[in-house]
Amino acid sequence: MKTRRIVLDALFTAVALTLFLVELQIPNPVPVAGIKLGLANLVTVVAMVLLSPLDALAILAVRILLGSLFSGNMMALLYSAAGGALCYVVMLLLRGVVTARQIWALSAVGGIAHNVGQMAAAIAVTRTPALIVYLPVLLIGGTVAGLFTGLAAQFLIARLRPLLPRFLPTQTTNRGEKKNHEESETS
Repeated sequence: MKTRRIVLDALFTAVALTLFLVELQIPNPVPVAGIKLGLANLVTVVAMVLLSPLDALAILAVRILLGSLFSGNMMALLYSAAGGALCYVVMLLLRGVVTARQIWALSAVGGIAHNVGQMAAAIAVTRTPALIVYLPVLLIGGTVAGLFTGLAAQFLIARLRPLLPRFLPTQTTNRGEKKNHEESETS
């Protein structure tokens, strides 16, 4: 069972990293620094909902580290880690509250949190509190990007949910009871 979980996490990480690298090659349609679509975050949202918070954290951390290495921008590691960490915590807190039809909202709030985390890192690194005036622009961009990736994640989750049991089959507990993969994460 652990091998299947590791393979599934590796597959999700590879997809997230591929989306990240492809997005780097696309010219930014919005000429504002720091605003991008964040396609790789789609995978984080899907993992947070379909897999487990621990799986989502592992996928996010590996994607951020490898994305920074592959893009050759190690300074981006700090900003991505700060934004990703805050986004992860906020989505983790909201995970149990949102329904399957509200995943778009989970992602939008996550996008906002990501921008707040990046802004906090930028202010800490540059020691320039005046950067905060740029935050409203980033929040608008984070909200729009989060809505887009959230809607895409919501549609993808609806398609993947029926397929997931094939990769994470029902387990038998010590007492002979059967548990699906979501129940096994909570116990």
